[in-house]
Amino acid sequence: MKKYLAGGLVGVGLALFMFLVFDESGGFTVDRNRSEAGNLSGSHYNLNIIGVPNGKSVSGTGSSGHRIFVPLVGSCRINLAQGDFKVLDFNCTDGSSQFQLPNPDPDNDGLTVYSVWARALGKPGGSSTTTTCAKDPVDGADYCSVYSMVQVRKKGQSSFSNVSKQLLYVYADIDADGVLDRMPLFDDRLQDYYWSYDNNGMRLMQLRFYPIGTNVEAGATIQPIR
Repeated sequence: MKKYLAGGLVGVGLALFMFLVFDESGGFTVDRNRSEAGNLSGSHYNLNIIGVPNGKSVSGTGSSGHRIFVPLVGSCRINLAQGDFKVLDFNCTDGSSQFQLPNPDPDNDGLTVYSVWARALGKPGGSSTTTTCAKDPVDGADYCSVYSMVQVRKKGQSSFSNVSKQLLYVYADIDADGVLDRMPLFDDRLQDYYWSYDNNGMRLMQLRFYPIGTNVEAGATIQPIR
């Protein structure tokens, strides 16, 4: 049984922030000599989600750089593990893959320790919907967030939008009190977190993980990394 709530994409803007850089292990170290305002340049972790045409498949299940292959039309499950940024299973054409990323909000105060930005690339016309879900450890039901990341490949140049709220949290009423509960990835109220990826012709969806914080409850506010 899946308890599913529909949602939409919320975009936010950039404010002045300090860039950090990734060390070789996938962690963050401070670059105190570099800062940017109003654009997405600087050190980041890049993940490409690539649509594979119908009738074709990808062999293998191991790590393969910074990419995950998904059906061009259809759905699959990107399982999430806690740790440094890394693709653990690049092949989602067989139904599931696995991506590792840090806990985005250990205190669950709504201020992330890193942010996710997304843009749609490839041939115009495709779209995809990604929803963060997890399993109830008591009854085994899946809860999916009311907020989904919706990406549409339109004609012309693509732009990035902040999707931290959609990809790093599950917003769902897990205690049936009529109030949404906010659970960041790896919150122990749920388990087995994953992204439900529903593709409708999107050939390339790019995610960038920047070591800056987003206040997901404040709309268009980005805070320096803690």
